[in-house]
Amino acid sequence: MKDSRVARDGLVLLGCGKMGSAMLAGWLARGLPPSAVWVVDPKPSDWLQQTGVNLNAALPGAPAVVLVAVKPQMMAEALPTLQAMGNGKTLFVSVAAGTTIGYFEGVLGTETPIVRAMPNTPAAISKGITAIVGNAQAGNHALDEAETLLSAVGEVVRLDSEAQIDAVTGVSGSGPAYVFHMIECMAAAGVAQGLPEELAMRLAKATVAGAGALAMEATEDPAQLRVNVTSPNGTTQAALEVLMNAENGFPPLLERAVAAAADRSRELANG
Repeated sequence: MKDSRVARDGLVLLGCGKMGSAMLAGWLARGLPPSAVWVVDPKPSDWLQQTGVNLNAALPGAPAVVLVAVKPQMMAEALPTLQAMGNGKTLFVSVAAGTTIGYFEGVLGTETPIVRAMPNTPAAISKGITAIVGNAQAGNHALDEAETLLSAVGEVVRLDSEAQIDAVTGVSGSGPAYVFHMIECMAAAGVAQGLPEELAMRLAKATVAGAGALAMEATEDPAQLRVNVTSPNGTTQAALEVLMNAENGFPPLLERAVAAAADRSRELANG
């Protein structure tokens, strides 16, 4: 990144909470000079103040990229301050949930290149996955630029349309919370079967983490991995008969959960 357009013309990071900090750490690790980064954040962390970036300083007139990482409720206050950068060559990349490309075009101008992104919290340890989609002004070059920036915190996938963002929110955006709750439930169930709490939690965490890593690295798909673990009439089959129940098992439960998240995402986007 040290020889990129971003390094030459600068990058503005609007908001530097957990997600912003994770991305900034990734960029700096990849060689982006701190002097090429301007961060706007009202409550900068001690770590941020020691990075050497331009912090709450006067911004460049036409940076290569503005990455918007403020909370959605702060958007109405923060975004208009960057209006002068709209309708130009500056690419705006948003990781703010529930804020549409249309909203950005309304504030910044319809000729502004805009990429909307939906990351998830494992980005904090560079294990995230982010879905991106751009407006007509963005084009493939801007999507490439956004992908380079966002790949600092994990995988990046491209969507066919902005409408898919709501479904992505339901699966990967909110999905880490489903897995965390599954860990809680597995541990609690282990306690109910006689295990000490600390041991049950350790077993649950390691099992979910290990299964996830195996699913990512194995050549077989998750369905085959499940079959591989399931001996006929064994313990796993007994558990799966409960979990795979078509009426009250995982299939209908997760379908309802993902749909609820996607529906709420659509509501937020529509104000």
